[in-house]
Amino acid sequence: MAITNHERVGRSLTLLKAGLGPFVERELKAKYGDGWAFEAKDVLSDTRLNAGNSDPTGDVAAMLVIMDRKWGEVFRHILGKAERSLVNEIIAVRNRWAHQEPFSGDDAYRALDSVERLLSAASAPEAEDVDKTKMELLRVRFDEQARGEKRKSAGIAIESGASGNLKP
Repeated sequence: MAITNHERVGRSLTLLKAGLGPFVERELKAKYGDGWAFEAKDVLSDTRLNAGNSDPTGDVAAMLVIMDRKWGEVFRHILGKAERSLVNEIIAVRNRWAHQEPFSGDDAYRALDSVERLLSAASAPEAEDVDKTKMELLRVRFDEQARGEKRKSAGIAIESGASGNLKP
């Protein structure tokens, strides 16, 4: 059975959680020491993401919000402005995914590319798996385009053959 774009995006978010978790934890520990988890949970106190989760890096949405809200104190020293934009873009992607909104091929590719770029910036090996998913999506798109071109060519050939038989 073929994988949907929604499933591709979901898998990339799972890989993002796995790859970004150690990075976020390491950077928070470097800034806040043993109180890093309290600091992270405090950031989430005004959101629904704080509901009972003892590990602030256990949820990709929580990690992204922590990165956004602690950008100036923690993450801007390691990552650039482009990566902050990626964090905010991926928050929107994650929300679309969580609310079961559909992803076109272009939307899915953009989401996968953004996730891969953020993982690469964090030197996470999961970036390679997301890149493979991105390449698979391109192969599917190209195969669909090729089939469409063949159908169009076959339709034109049939039409020209049929119109040739109508001459007196």
